Amino acid sequence: MNTKPILIVMLTQNDRTVMNAKEVFEECKDSKAEYFGFKEEPLPLDEMKALFAYMKKCGKKTALEVVAYSEQEGIAGAKTAVECGCDILMGTMYYDSVNEICKANGMKYMPYVGEITERPSVLDGTIDGMIAEAERCLEKGVDGFDLLGYRYTGDAVELNRRFSAEVKAPVCIAGSVDSFKRLDELKEASPWAFTIGSAFFDKRFGEGFREQIDAVCDYMNK
Repeated sequence: MNTKPILIVMLTQNDRTVMNAKEVFEECKDSKAEYFGFKEEPLPLDEMKALFAYMKKCGKKTALEVVAYSEQEGIAGAKTAVECGCDILMGTMYYDSVNEICKANGMKYMPYVGEITERPSVLDGTIDGMIAEAERCLEKGVDGFDLLGYRYTGDAVELNRRFSAEVKAPVCIAGSVDSFKRLDELKEASPWAFTIGSAFFDKRFGEGFREQIDAVCDYMNK
């Protein structure tokens, strides 16, 4: 896919949206990142809708990542993403019902693959199994995948490399991208995109939220 993976900034920490997400976005709305998003918990819906609307007003593309594994939770998350006017629904396990909501509303759907438990998420399963699962989902018309590569209990580098190379769709490596070493690994794997959330709050890429975003964007464009 894209030889230079793009950054999706997540206003999240430990797989949950930070309560001051609006203030954080205000600080970094003029950064070099084009994509912004957050999780389905714990902000009230009205605040989520207002923040996503503001992101779009600032020229950003938007994603809601739903850390949920049941069909009922996936449907609820998809309906929330529609209400918020998001460009992409990330997360949920694949369900036809969730896919139908996305298709009916012109929203891209990038579900998880593999065996996922807990929150923050833990990914299990075989690499071959996840690639085969992705191929079945593509036959049903999904737009790409939200791969929890660095949450994998196996060889994360190998998973990211093989999945990005063998799955013929946009792949976003999400979760625990928290070092320049991992950015180098992502350059090698060459997925479409990757997310960073907690690592920015933990100042893993420098000081200041906007400064870190720009540092990562510049690093990936070298």
